[in-house]
This record gives sequence, structure tokens and C-alpha cells, in this order.
Amino acid sequence: MNKHILSGLNLQDIIAGLSIAGLLLPEAVAYSGLANMPPQSGIIALFAGLLCYALFGTSRFAIVSATSSSAVVMAAALAAYGSNASSLTFAIGLVFITGLFFLIASLIRIGTITDFIAKPVLRGFTFGLVITIIVKQWSGITGINTSHSNFFRYLPDVFLQYKEWNYWSILTAVIALLLLTVFSRIKYFPGGLVVIGLSIIIGKGIDFPAYGIANVGTIHLKPELPDLPELSYNDWLRLVELGLALVMVLYSESYGSIRSFALKHGDSIQPNRDLWVLGVSNIVSALFHGMPVGAGYSATSANEAAGATSKTAGMVAAITLLLIIVGMLPLIGYTPQPVLAAIVIHAVGHNLNPAVLKPYFVWKRDRFLLVFSIMSVLLLGVLDGLLVAIGTSVILLLKQFSESTISILGRLDNSHDFVDIKKHPVALPVAGILILRPDQPLFFANTERILNQARALIIADRNSIHTVIISLEESPDLDGTALETIKDFWEFMTKEEKKLVLTRLKDPVYRVLSQLLSPEYPTVFLSFLSVDDAVNIAGKSYK
Repeated sequence: MNKHILSGLNLQDIIAGLSIAGLLLPEAVAYSGLANMPPQSGIIALFAGLLCYALFGTSRFAIVSATSSSAVVMAAALAAYGSNASSLTFAIGLVFITGLFFLIASLIRIGTITDFIAKPVLRGFTFGLVITIIVKQWSGITGINTSHSNFFRYLPDVFLQYKEWNYWSILTAVIALLLLTVFSRIKYFPGGLVVIGLSIIIGKGIDFPAYGIANVGTIHLKPELPDLPELSYNDWLRLVELGLALVMVLYSESYGSIRSFALKHGDSIQPNRDLWVLGVSNIVSALFHGMPVGAGYSATSANEAAGATSKTAGMVAAITLLLIIVGMLPLIGYTPQPVLAAIVIHAVGHNLNPAVLKPYFVWKRDRFLLVFSIMSVLLLGVLDGLLVAIGTSVILLLKQFSESTISILGRLDNSHDFVDIKKHPVALPVAGILILRPDQPLFFANTERILNQARALIIADRNSIHTVIISLEESPDLDGTALETIKDFWEFMTKEEKKLVLTRLKDPVYRVLSQLLSPEYPTVFLSFLSVDDAVNIAGKSYK
């Protein structure tokens, strides 16, 4: 159990816990509707996330609960599955699979895997997602239905039905949104909870359903034994595909939130442990039929802004929510749907800020990737748009690595420094020694290309060089393809009767190359040394 919880309550944590409880409960109910799941699903997820992370997480500020992005992905998954009685079972299975993926990712220690998704992709996806979330709340606000999930078909369909809009419902949402905006300016004020309370009180006198304004409905929250969904083999296979997308969404959002506040406060975090905690949180949520959970940025930033100093704030929030639910659960069902739509819009609206996109246009970097990610979400939907955007990011990364080249190094001004001769014309080559450095890490897509360039340089100058030094400082490890290609290169060097020095090796590279090295390659030398030291040794060895 966490030492902060055992050490007693801190007044700042109590205040923070009370404050965020008022934010989290209305969001949990609202995100349930956004995911097309029953309202109790969001509340169950809320308790699963808060308790598990407070006990085992590493961030002082992270609040793990249902998030808007995961709710939209869940809604898209359910829409793809089809609307029928077993859709909730499918949803629970998806949450469970997501938890398993998190646990597997923790076991194989890939806590920083989301670093391979380009920032413009994440920003573009988030921006497109927020637009989708806000626009699709219009159905709940106006009281109309549309069968279209595609953004560009949904939008005109909604406006073509303007004669059927419920203007009392629109007015209710506008008033709720104005109140939420005003209350958000008051520090520690639980604006969402107050707006829900006011709407329930007013609804008792006005009778919202009489004006066509639907309520949330009864929330069935009762103790049940945890169980797993019964699904067919084919359904589990589909869940594996959807679970990968949901994991990427949740962990990108969660890791970004956790890392941002850790850097801000100089805290240390353990990404792989947080993966494990997110896995446990989602599995617990699934067992009790809850939504997927992650460390959302809005809830985490609200926790920090409320003055939290430890994870105790999350535990206080969970206890506060339990007391509220025990005393008020039947009343929450009277919350008008337009009020929940307003809560969702207010919760995600801060992410609809074009200023975060501006730097990419100023720098003239990754503008295409940014716009492509936004349009992918709007045109293809959340799930397909995310997968296409991530796929594009990975393809561009592989393209950059695969097109990497090798540089010829020379000594700079009689110093110990060696730099690229093409970029620094004053740098001089070393007589008899060809010094090369790959510009990118060696891996399956670029090793043959790079070493072929090295072969060409050696053949072009074979009569004047006796040693080739290759600095592998950019390669933290080598895959099987890279090893095979390097072995072929050793054989080439042996035939050429040249010495080969592989220097500045990382430990994993040194170990694997030492295993591959055999007596038939006596002219190969492996080294941790700098290029300067390797040059000196090569020069003495030749003499």
C-alpha cells in the first residue's frame, strides 16, 4: 500500500479530493452516455481507476477514470459491432482485453512505446476527436437521432432536421454550459456537481420530460460478483484488434498526462509500473462491468490545480464519491441529457485550442501529418482514423530510418573531435584510415543500404586505406537482419585484406557482436573506445 496513504491525511489532499469528486462524478455519468453504455458503467470505472491507482500508481497527481477519448473509441467499437442486446457484453470484453494488453506491455517493459507515435499525430488526433465529440453532442442537445457515424455525413443530417430540434433542450444545454464556464473560474468549486444538482431541483418543479427533455434514467448500481463476459471465439478475435487501438488511445493520453506533471514538479515515474496499474484498473473495471479507464489530462490537471500533494487525494475523492452515491444515487437519474451533453462539451472544450497546432505551421514541419491526422478522424471515424494516423506515423519513421546514409569523418583542427567532412570542410581525413558513421540506428530496413555505401567507399579508395573504423554510437542494439548484414560485411573486409574496427559500441551491441565474432574474422576489432582512441590504436597497429 502507498506510503502517503499510510502516513495520514494531508489537508491539501483532502481539499483536492473533495474538489475533484465534484468534477469526476458528472463526467463519469456523461462519458457513459458518450460511450453508449449505461450510466453505472462510468461510476464503476471511476472507483476502479481511483482505488487501483491510489494504491499502486507512481504519479502524485494522476487521476485514473473514464476519459472522453476512450468513451468515443468505445462508442465507435460498439457501433462497428452492431446495436443489439449483447453489445454491453462485447463492451465489457473490450475493457478486459484492454487491461490484458496493458499487463502484457508491462511484462515486456515497453513503457515508452508511445514515444514512437509522432506528437503531430497525437495532437491532430486529439483535435479531431474533440471536434467529433462536441459536434456529436448536438444529438443529445436537440433530441434528434441520426444513423450516420461519419462526421461529414452526420453534420448535414443534423442540420437538415432543424424543424425537429427541441429548443427547450437547447436552452437547457446553453444555460448549463454558461454556468459551468462561470463556476470553473471559482477555485475548488465543484461546478459539474452543482449544475447537476440545480438541474434536478429545477426538473422537479418544471417536469423536463413534459417538454421533451429526456433524463439519464435509473442507475442500477448494486453489489455483484465479478465475472467475465461469455463471447464467441470470433468476437474475442475482433476484440483483440479493437483493444490495440483502445490501448494506444488510453496510454498515449495517460502517459502524456503522467509525464507532463512529473516533469513540471521534478518527480520520477515508472512507465512500466503505470502500465501494470492501468492493466489492473481496466481488468477490475471489466469484472464489475465498467468502462475503460486512463489518466485523463483534464482530471489530472484539476487535481494538481486543487492543491494535491500525494495520491491520497485520489483516495479521498473515492470515499467522497461513495458517500455521494450512497445518499444521492436515485436522484442522479433525474439529470437531463442536455446537461450531461454540456458537461462533456465543457470537459473536452479546453483541448479545442488552435494555438497548439500553430507551431507546426510556423516551423514548417509535420504540417501534412497534423492535418492528415485531423482529417483521418473526421473522415474515417475515431477507430479507423486513429489506426491510419498511427500507421502513417510509423511508416514515416521507418522511411526516415531506411533512407539514412553513412558519413565520412575527419579530424577537426588537430583536436580529438571527429566530424562529418561534408558538413565541415576544415576537417581532415586520417591517412590510411577510413572513418565512417551511420547517421541512424542500424536495423533491418537500412543496414544493407548503409553497408553497401561503405563497400562502395572502400572499393573506390582500396589502395590507400588499410583500416576502416565504423562508429556505431547511434545503434543501441542490433536485430537479426543487421547482424547477418554485418557478418557479410566482415567477410567482404577479410577478402579486401583490410582491418575493421567497430567502435563506440553500446553494451548490448558489444555482447551480441562478440558472440558472432569467430576466429575466421581475425581482422575485426570491437571496442567501446572513442573514435580518436580507435584511430590511435589502428595507426600503431598498422606500424
